[in-house]
Amino acid sequence: MDTMTENDYLIAWGLYAFAALGCLLVWMRMTRWMWRWLREPLRLLMAVLLFSPTVVDPVKDKVAPALAIVALDILFKVGNNVWRAASDLLMYGMIAFGFYLVIVLIRFPIERAANARKERAAAAKAAAVADEPEDEPPFGVAGDDRYGRPPVPSNPQRSRIEPRL
Repeated sequence: MDTMTENDYLIAWGLYAFAALGCLLVWMRMTRWMWRWLREPLRLLMAVLLFSPTVVDPVKDKVAPALAIVALDILFKVGNNVWRAASDLLMYGMIAFGFYLVIVLIRFPIERAANARKERAAAAKAAAVADEPEDEPPFGVAGDDRYGRPPVPSNPQRSRIEPRL
């Protein structure tokens, strides 16, 4: 008897999920040098290819990885599941990229506002540095301290005053 039991089926899916996760992590490592707007869709495409299932046996409700079904049916020219698996891959891909597009459309204005805020803060900091007087103290770099230590900056969070010895 050559049938796969439910336990064998779950073990096979667990092994496949572990291997596919490893492949996805390697793919993420390989694409980390890329420009962000190219890297993210490529990672999403690989996740869709690796993790999308398709129905193999509708009577027994058995599913298999769609990419494996497409590859095996094309390679060995057996079965008629290649079109069903390809349509499942296309459907999952369209759904995933639709969600990705929604997330990008939400994220884009938030990032633009954050970058504008950073630029305004940098411009204000540069203006504050430019407005500071660059007068040299009359007696060298010692400033107000007669022992040559720099003066203590006025910090509003510092409530304790320690004597200098």
